[in-house]
Amino acid sequence: MKIAQISPLYESVPPKLYGGTERVVSYLTEELVRQGHDVTLFASGDSKTNAKLVSLTEDALRLKDVQDPLAHHIAQMQEVIEHAHEFDVMHFHTDYLHFPFSSLLNKPHLTTLHGRLDIPDLVYVYHKFKKQPLVSISDSQRKGMPVDVNWIGTVYHGLPLDLYRKGEGDGDYVAFIGRISPEKRPDRAIQIAKEAGIKIKIAAKIDTADEDYYQRMIKQLMEQPHVEFIGEIGEDRKGEFLGKAKALLFPIDWPEPFGMVMIEAMACGTPVIAYNHGSVPEVIDKGESGFIVDNVAESVRALENIDLIDRNKVRETFEKRFSTGVMARNYMELYQSLIPSTKKLVFISKELKNQVRSLS
Repeated sequence: MKIAQISPLYESVPPKLYGGTERVVSYLTEELVRQGHDVTLFASGDSKTNAKLVSLTEDALRLKDVQDPLAHHIAQMQEVIEHAHEFDVMHFHTDYLHFPFSSLLNKPHLTTLHGRLDIPDLVYVYHKFKKQPLVSISDSQRKGMPVDVNWIGTVYHGLPLDLYRKGEGDGDYVAFIGRISPEKRPDRAIQIAKEAGIKIKIAAKIDTADEDYYQRMIKQLMEQPHVEFIGEIGEDRKGEFLGKAKALLFPIDWPEPFGMVMIEAMACGTPVIAYNHGSVPEVIDKGESGFIVDNVAESVRALENIDLIDRNKVRETFEKRFSTGVMARNYMELYQSLIPSTKKLVFISKELKNQVRSLS
C-alpha cells in the first residue's frame, strides 16, 4: 500500500529529545516500511527514516529562529496537496491544519489527534469539519471533544520491541520523566517519594511557558536531599534511567490523552504508579503493570507494595498491547476500511502473493 505520513515540523522525526507526536510518527512509519509498504514521510529535513522523505525545511522548527511556524506548515500542506495523487491513503498528524483541503481531496485519509481536546475554541473547527475521519489515542481522549465528530477508531501508541530492555529496578529510586508543568505535577511526585522515604530522580524539560511555574513552585522542592534533577534526556539514556527505577511516578492532574512514558516504563519492566486521570485506566492493568491511585497516601502504599509486581509480567504486558507491530496492525485495519473495495481486493491479492513467496 502507498501511504503518506504527514508530521508536524516542530521536531524532527524522530525527535532529538522531547517530542511525543513525532516519535509516534517515526515508530509507525518505520514499522510500515518494515512490513513492506511504500511510505512517504512529510517532515522536517533533519528527520531520519527508511521511508521516502519530503521536506521544505532543512531543520526542525524548534532548532531554528522561527517567528511564524504556521508559514512553514502552510507550505508543507501545499506540498502534500501536490503529491496527494501518489497515495492510497494519507495519514495526518497535524491536528486540524489540513482540514480545509483534505475534505476536498478525493483521497482516503484520516487524522490522529495527539493532544487534549477540552479546549472551547475547538468547537468551531470540529463542528465545521465534523465528517473528517478521526482517530483517538485513547477512548478517554474523546471525552474532551466538544462536538459530535466522525471517530473511526482508537489506536494506542506503540514502541519497538527492541527499543528498551527489561531492567531489574535495582537503582533504589523512583523516576519522574516528562515536563516540569502544572498538569504533570512534579510536586506530587517529590512529596510521594519523600513520604515513602525513597530517592526520586527527575528527568524532565522546562519549557519557556513553564519557567515561571518552575521558579515559583518547583525549584525550591528540587533542593531537598532526596531529589536529584537530571534534566531532559534522550533515548540513549532513557532505558537505563527507567530500567533501574523501582517505579515510575505518574501523578498527573489533567486528562492525559495517552501518556507515552507509561509504556516506556512498562517496556523496561518498571511498574507505574499513576493518578486516575485520562487514559491511565486504559493503559495500566491494575496489579499487573502498576497501581492506579487517587492521592499521595495511596501512592505511598503502592510504593510499599511495589515488589508484588512481577517485572517480567510488566514487560509481557507491554509486548502484548503496546508494540509498534500492534499499533501498525490496528492502523492498517483503519486504512483498509477507508479505501474502495476494488482496491482492497488488489491489496489482499498482493499480500497473499507475498506470503506464498515467503513460504517457497
